[in-house]
Amino acid sequence: MSRLRVVLLAVMAGAVGAAVAGMAGASGAAAQTQSTSPTTNAGTKLAFPATLGGAQFERVVNYAGPPANRPDQGATYFYSTPKKMVISVHVYDGGRRVPPGSSNPLVVDEFMGELTTSEQQVRAGGYTRFERPSVPSTCTYGSVSFRCITYSAVNQANTRLYTKMMMTGFRDNFVSIRIDWSQASQQTASDADAALQAFVPALFR
Repeated sequence: MSRLRVVLLAVMAGAVGAAVAGMAGASGAAAQTQSTSPTTNAGTKLAFPATLGGAQFERVVNYAGPPANRPDQGATYFYSTPKKMVISVHVYDGGRRVPPGSSNPLVVDEFMGELTTSEQQVRAGGYTRFERPSVPSTCTYGSVSFRCITYSAVNQANTRLYTKMMMTGFRDNFVSIRIDWSQASQQTASDADAALQAFVPALFR
């Protein structure tokens, strides 16, 4: 399973001022090798520059390096949008060769595993009133289709926090993208979708 499930929702909230801090925990990222230098993912050749689709690069967490030493878990790249939403991109192969697209069984199974684990960790973190659709859907940004779902939960301040989670197979890897937002921070689902409409095509161009 992906290390992203223990990183997000909103591990960067302190840096970008997001109100969604900690919904799924940040401890998994804290001990990993991190860098604030823009980079390119070696496996997929996806570039993560200083600015991407209007979002600003914040950092990369590399699970291949110490102390994790897990090259199968790849790396997670974090961006913040002008409206202070957090976008994360986790690129990894899980020790397998991942077929392209969002509808193959390997991606479908990985996505559902990620979703189940995210829900468990959100609930374990003290969040309540977890909500999500009964089944995921397919969403398309630019020319890329993803398995996707939006879920939410209420924190101890009685604020509902949202995450849109998406996954596809690309160049033998899983590419998992998430964006987090909170209405308490004057962020909306429309804001999140607009950010993805700019960010994702720029990433996959």
